[in-house]
Amino acid sequence: MIPSKNTLNSNFSLENALHHLKNITQEAHYVGSDGHTKVQNYIVDELIKLGLEPEIQTQTAINNKWFAATTTENIIARVKGTESGKALMLLTHYDSSPHSSLGASDAGSGVVTILEGIRVFLANNKQPKNDIIILISDAEELGLLGAKAFVDSHPWANNIGLVLNFEARGSGGPSYMLMETNGKNGKLLSEFMKAKPNYPAASSLMYSVYKKLPNDTDLTVFREDANINGFNFAFIDDHFDYHTAQDSYERLDRESLLHQADYLTTSLTYFSNSNLDNFNSNTDFIYVNFPFIKLLTYPFSWSLPLLIIAIILFFMLLFFGVSLNKITLKGIFKSFVPLFLSLILCGGISYGLWELLLIIHPQYQDMLHGFTYNGYQYIGAFVLLNLWILFKVYASNFKNDKPADVLIAPIFFWLVLNVLIHYYIQGAGFFIIPVFAALLILAMNVFMNLETKAKPIVFTIVSIPTMYIFAPMVKMFPVGLGLKSLFISAIFIVLIFVLITPIFFQPKSRKRLTKIIGFATIVVFFIATKNSGFSIDKKKPNSIVYIENYDDKSAYFGTYNTTLDEYTKQVFDDTALKGSLSSAETKSKYNTRFTYHKKTPFKSIETAKVSIKKDTLIGEQRHINLTVTPQRKVNKIEFVTKDSLSLSQFKVNGVLVHKHKPHTVKKGSFLVYHLGNQDKEISLSFRVNKNDVLDLTFNEISYDLLSNKNFSLQPRSEAMMPMPFVTNDAIIITKRINL
Repeated sequence: MIPSKNTLNSNFSLENALHHLKNITQEAHYVGSDGHTKVQNYIVDELIKLGLEPEIQTQTAINNKWFAATTTENIIARVKGTESGKALMLLTHYDSSPHSSLGASDAGSGVVTILEGIRVFLANNKQPKNDIIILISDAEELGLLGAKAFVDSHPWANNIGLVLNFEARGSGGPSYMLMETNGKNGKLLSEFMKAKPNYPAASSLMYSVYKKLPNDTDLTVFREDANINGFNFAFIDDHFDYHTAQDSYERLDRESLLHQADYLTTSLTYFSNSNLDNFNSNTDFIYVNFPFIKLLTYPFSWSLPLLIIAIILFFMLLFFGVSLNKITLKGIFKSFVPLFLSLILCGGISYGLWELLLIIHPQYQDMLHGFTYNGYQYIGAFVLLNLWILFKVYASNFKNDKPADVLIAPIFFWLVLNVLIHYYIQGAGFFIIPVFAALLILAMNVFMNLETKAKPIVFTIVSIPTMYIFAPMVKMFPVGLGLKSLFISAIFIVLIFVLITPIFFQPKSRKRLTKIIGFATIVVFFIATKNSGFSIDKKKPNSIVYIENYDDKSAYFGTYNTTLDEYTKQVFDDTALKGSLSSAETKSKYNTRFTYHKKTPFKSIETAKVSIKKDTLIGEQRHINLTVTPQRKVNKIEFVTKDSLSLSQFKVNGVLVHKHKPHTVKKGSFLVYHLGNQDKEISLSFRVNKNDVLDLTFNEISYDLLSNKNFSLQPRSEAMMPMPFVTNDAIIITKRINL
């Protein structure tokens, strides 16, 4: 039966969701922090208020791809259905990124969407056919460890038919739908559309690229380890807030939250009453957002026939165009010059100019996301710059009295591009749509004598699908991949522009437009430069770390900052050395290295105790059991080997790392253990060949540099924040394990 509850509202309430969000983002709540326990308790209490019976799954989990482990504390609840088929899972995570992120978007937005969404669902007093399992996982930020613990160890994992996962990689923008499946997408896509989302944002290009990348959401664990299909819903704009202290309640885009809510409410209503037993399909679909119909979809099998039809139409129009003297052979060959010149100039200038801007503004390199606070202004400036270059390059072609000539090279280039797409990335099959639009414009130029004033209007209408589909990609690449990919956007601008050049064959308006674009380019670059600094609302990321070597009694400070500021200069003066300390590097997302280090007095901070419980030779193998017990508040311990190792029967807290093969590492970190709320010590057991030389150390890391009594560093100003993606505000103690 549906749990009993008291509610005044059976519609999704943004106010309710924001109330939850404000409560769970008061402080950072990474694994092992006090805030983590507070957020966990809050979520459990809210689920109980809904009449549910939440449980905490406490389980050590290991991600052997990321060499990460912890004792996870998943929050799990269940709404009972009327039938015994597969269950629907609602998934997100409640841990924030270590060590300063408030986690409002990632993934507080997912938590509150599910809390409010399930309240609304229960308020309608209709029991679903399928069980609904709510998993608000732990330790996603550390290596998808909560999902791993659930899939590997919880009995409910065996009966899940579909997962809806809510995520974020920024604090705003539209939420994109990405499918996770080991098979083909036909059934998943058709069922998604039957759920009738009001604002689907998706494309099969993202799906195809996503399948080729090393994916990193909780849903990946369900697909890879349990062959369970699902949907990711995630927004990525305002990437500069991702994993920072600015991922806050105030900065989360309310429209993004409502977009997530739309996905949840429509999908939950549909899938909780659908057959979830089988999402296998024999067909992959191409799909893309399209004017008026939300998503245009058709099978991959159509791509080759459409391509062949486009090629035939192209050569037919070419033949008739030459025959009717609407296309000239000289004009055809000349049309390739501005096309390739534009690609080279726009792509090259965009790449080189961004590299120059990094030299002019070295502080940009301290934003490890690769997307600056004025990033949208730079996108606008580069778009305008590339358009100005295109108008200049094509100026002489616009004077051509046979505008059909100019379209030949672009259409030919797009056809070649679509041939490559067909063989290498079929999800981008919708790239054929602009070709058909351009062929229609070419046909009008060949067979019709439109009035000069009517041409721009007609050609613009025909080009709407091209611009609708591809214009968002101009922004998506630099937002998602960083501003270093502005040259990719430049290439897309060229590809779009060359297909719509017939729109601009009116000389007066074109010349005026070129001047306006040139002036606007200068203005927007000026605005971006003016906003290149930092402020309270656009905080500068910085870092200081203390590194102590227990064995040789040396100590250093290190920083990851390229540009030093008031905060970092209290340590790093003219005597600081450029470069890194290889012995003290810790694993980080972007493999970031120290840019400066400086020797400092040894503080003799108490280190963890290492107890060798077992060190025995049995036949040709050496069996070792050891325990590491911190003597102070420690957040993570990295175990490091200086030589290649093959560890058989490698267990962490009794959990086997690899079930069927040895744990092999070349050198470096072979385990990063994040101490959770339940952890008092870490136990390791493994076997090695008896002749193997073991040279093991561990880095003991605590996030208490600013509060530790051994140091008296001045705090950051309001216009600063801890640098994300690296070990920061930390004390690192390196110690050898004597074996």
